[in-house]
Amino acid sequence: MSAKNLDSKGRFRAKTIGFRVSPEEDQLINSAVALSGLTKQDYIVKRLLCRDVIVQGNPRVYKALKNQLAEVLSELKRIENGSAVHDTAYRGNSEWSERR
Repeated sequence: MSAKNLDSKGRFRAKTIGFRVSPEEDQLINSAVALSGLTKQDYIVKRLLCRDVIVQGNPRVYKALKNQLAEVLSELKRIENGSAVHDTAYRGNSEWSERR
């Protein structure tokens, strides 16, 4: 019999949970995970258990923030040029989503 694999806090995690999401939900989850600096598993567990997600800066978080801000900047430039605002520009803003 093989040895138990423990996580960094000495917990044995033997249960697997799986679920399906839409492509849009997947994109939102991946974006939040990238900005948190956590693994997807750690991020989802913390959120499901209503624990705070504390972001600690590292090169991955910096890169994710840089990419997100580049998207915001390109959208703002597009709007400044007179184009209409896309609904997808607000997908990451939970406050906007709740008002809809």
